[in-house]
Amino acid sequence: MAEKTGGLASFVNGVGMRSVQTVRETGYLAALLVESFYWLLVGFRRRQPVRMAAIFKEAMSAGVNAVPIVGLASFATGMMLAIQGIHTLRTFGAEDQVVLGIALSVTREFAPLITGIFVAGRSGSAIAARIGTMTISQEIDALRVIGINPVRYLVSPILAAMLLTLPALTIMSDLLALLGGALYCAGELSLPLPIFFARTFESLVAADALQGVYKSLIFAIVITMIGAVNGFGVTAGAEGVGRATTRAVVLGSIGIILADMVFTFLTSR
Repeated sequence: MAEKTGGLASFVNGVGMRSVQTVRETGYLAALLVESFYWLLVGFRRRQPVRMAAIFKEAMSAGVNAVPIVGLASFATGMMLAIQGIHTLRTFGAEDQVVLGIALSVTREFAPLITGIFVAGRSGSAIAARIGTMTISQEIDALRVIGINPVRYLVSPILAAMLLTLPALTIMSDLLALLGGALYCAGELSLPLPIFFARTFESLVAADALQGVYKSLIFAIVITMIGAVNGFGVTAGAEGVGRATTRAVVLGSIGIILADMVFTFLTSR
């Protein structure tokens, strides 16, 4: 009986400690987000602006270098949607409606989601690894000693770059996914590409494309903040950096999916 009581107490204690850690990290993430935007918006008034060179450097790393993998994944996703859509709609003799399904699925859901998850895996891990390495090597402390705010120097440029590049990647993902679907429809349904895109643009309104862009802005914040929080929280040397990197990717992907679910629920009511 005593062993069962002890096991239950240990379980409850573990749940409590994890809950406290989650609340603490959530509060730290919110504070980090506010401080990052603070330096972006008013840093120049304090003569400590976020350098444009740093923003462009991060934009190249997070955005431009991610074009090949995001483009390939988006193209394959569009073709996959066409394959599944035609196969499903053929049962009802409504293959011609596949264009509408692809257009709405891509712009509203799949393009921002695919882009966000791939950037989270690629750049979220890099953010956590870079900041984590600087934390254990005491470079963060050195920045504070010489009067440089680590958030302004490290996090704000990444956040600005993500907010600029993720919407652009999402728009590119829209076009490539539609192209993938169009090419498959051209071969399977003998539907010429000009007609496919004409029907696509007839079916879509600006709100459909903007929904994906708005999602990408939220995903940019999620990826940057989760990566930074895990990087600043490293405490156990090189092993801790590895754990923080893995955790940043996992939590970033989960955060993107949850944010996507909430956004879709709110905009579909």
